[in-house]
Amino acid sequence: MQLAAAGDQLAFERLYHAHVARVHSLARRMLGDDDADEATQDVFVRAWEKLGTFRGEAAFGTWLHRLAINVILGRRQSRARQWGRMVEGDQLVESLPSRRSHLELHMDFETAIGRLPKGAREVFVLYDVEGFKHHEIAEMLGVTTGTTKAQLHRARTALRRHVDR
Repeated sequence: MQLAAAGDQLAFERLYHAHVARVHSLARRMLGDDDADEATQDVFVRAWEKLGTFRGEAAFGTWLHRLAINVILGRRQSRARQWGRMVEGDQLVESLPSRRSHLELHMDFETAIGRLPKGAREVFVLYDVEGFKHHEIAEMLGVTTGTTKAQLHRARTALRRHVDR
């Protein structure tokens, strides 16, 4: 870590390889397959630029994960401003064909997560997948804990309807 902060590209490459899978998984779940690669690249570019600000108060992986969430949320906000509001996600989830084999259901469930409305998807991934608490998510997203709880309920309800079909 210290070598990478001092500008050692090989040390940073080792950090990259150690953490890229988790960052990419987070990006894919929050942004979808189309934007995950580019978002992951943006996270590591930002990490390289900000490595000197890492104070070691938390583990590097924790710092990088928080940076990744900030980059991903920033991309989502930028994209939302560019494209405006899309079709309500609950309707998209309900329109997905349901499959019953384990592997296909898993892949279909990932697609369903990707089609949740923006707020519900963010909260679902941050709470149920990444393990953050409601107050932490509320702070990250700039909303109240009541909003995060409502969005989580909305996401779980839509996903439950999809799986039960």
